Amino acid sequence: MRFIILSNSEAALKRHHQNLKQRARNRSTKSRVRTCIKAFEAAIIRKEKPVAEARFSEFVKLIDSATGKGLYHRNTAARKKSRLHKKLAVLT
Repeated sequence: MRFIILSNSEAALKRHHQNLKQRARNRSTKSRVRTCIKAFEAAIIRKEKPVAEARFSEFVKLIDSATGKGLYHRNTAARKKSRLHKKLAVLT
């Protein structure tokens, strides 16, 4: 998305461009996390334990990475992991 920005300085213009790039990166990461959750839940519904375990470990890696970058609060990430881990434990 491009907008016409009437910035007061070159620094403000640069900051605006950085914000746009970071927003796109953040949206992509959050989308990957949500997609991974959907794949995990689909495997749970089909009762495919090995697939669910693989998806869960992928999800944990993604959300921990996103949390480290400040995309999720650490408690939010812990809550999401806990809820999915409970679903995985039901299969065993």
